[in-house]
Amino acid sequence: MSCGCFGSFALQRKNGHSHVAGEIAGLSLENIGHFSYNELRAATDNFHLTNKIGRGGFGTVYKGILKGGVQVAVKTLSAESKQGVREFLTEIKIIANVRHPNLVALIGCCAEGDNRILVYEYIENRSLDRVLLGRNSDQVKLQWERRSAICLGTARGLTYLHEELVPRIVHRDIKASNILLDNDFLPKIGDFGLAKLFPDNITHISTRIAGTIGYLAPEYALGGHLTTKADIYSFGVLILEVVSGRSSSNPRWGRNHKLLLQWAWELYEEGSVLELVDPVLKNYPEEEVVRYITVALFCTQAAANRRPPMSKVVEMLLRTTQLNEKELTAPGFFSGSRGSSMRKASTGSTSSQIQSVSGPPERHSSDPKMNTKICKTLCK
Repeated sequence: MSCGCFGSFALQRKNGHSHVAGEIAGLSLENIGHFSYNELRAATDNFHLTNKIGRGGFGTVYKGILKGGVQVAVKTLSAESKQGVREFLTEIKIIANVRHPNLVALIGCCAEGDNRILVYEYIENRSLDRVLLGRNSDQVKLQWERRSAICLGTARGLTYLHEELVPRIVHRDIKASNILLDNDFLPKIGDFGLAKLFPDNITHISTRIAGTIGYLAPEYALGGHLTTKADIYSFGVLILEVVSGRSSSNPRWGRNHKLLLQWAWELYEEGSVLELVDPVLKNYPEEEVVRYITVALFCTQAAANRRPPMSKVVEMLLRTTQLNEKELTAPGFFSGSRGSSMRKASTGSTSSQIQSVSGPPERHSSDPKMNTKICKTLCK
């Protein structure tokens, strides 16, 4: 199906929005369709608050029911935000023709007048953070079998983005609120508004820093040095959240009130990582849980080049490859205001948001004790 979102091109030119219509009209959008603003307004009962199911960096998401009874998620973007328009274009360009069981599917779009709207498949159980981390969370629904499936499915989705697409896609905002759970609590990665296309002939992109505090890889948070390794770092943090039922943005975990990743590393060094496990979990396989925590630490090593690619991470989670813990080095930490987002951050200094970073940028001692010393020194 071709996208006809821009049929009212003359009206948009009159209102000064022809650049948006023109950019998308030139794209090959075979899998998404056109929705008029009136259709989506009717589907959401005039965007009624009772249908509001989420809020992103540049807009609000509503549950909608189309004619015929099909449920959809309707993401409206702020008309005033230039970044919102960029996010709108980015999401369409990047995922319009991308399909994978662990990625949320874009169904259609609307660009009439000032309205910028994306229409996605509706995911029954909403986001992982609501089920696992929110005030009204229902963690009991997420026993270990489901949690391990969430980690593995997310890893497979990232493997597809990083290694199976041409050009590759770096998501840039992997976090619990962007992992949606279907009726069987299987994960789908959503919100590609910050994503970047990554041609094979480049090693990294220097870009503005954007994302969410608690998930940011240090080399990216400090200098805007973006590679797929930034997503891998965020995924490692996500595993720790899934195992522990605790938020990475809260800097008050463990005996000394540390960041979740810092606490996990401390427990690992002590040989007591099972203290991290969510008390809600009952009768979980200890060896498998320890493996997941260890994989998370491999993903969050301070040196980006030491983090395994996502296909390797999948193998590690599935036990199809042996974990060589002698190669594991200290993680890197970046922290800031609780729950804060860097979606609108510029390329300028982020020193006001940096509390601690551990580990040298690319070199590490082979001695785990020395890495620990470096970590503790730089985290003071």
